[in-house]
Amino acid sequence: MLPAGSLYPILIMLRDRGLLEASWEGEPSPGRPPRHLYRLAEDGLRWAAEVAVEPSLARTTVRPQLREA
Repeated sequence: MLPAGSLYPILIMLRDRGLLEASWEGEPSPGRPPRHLYRLAEDGLRWAAEVAVEPSLARTTVRPQLREA
């Protein structure tokens, strides 16, 4: 289980590295604030497929992909 406050920094890091795409919800439900929506980007899909075959790659392949903002 992740400690409280861990999920959004992880999502932001993955977005900044080009593995996730993020957008705001178009039309939120009445009485609810808009939500951020996330989905795997093309590079994220490729990385997830590689990690599914060889899980040890998860620790070694994400860090070098940091992109300039």
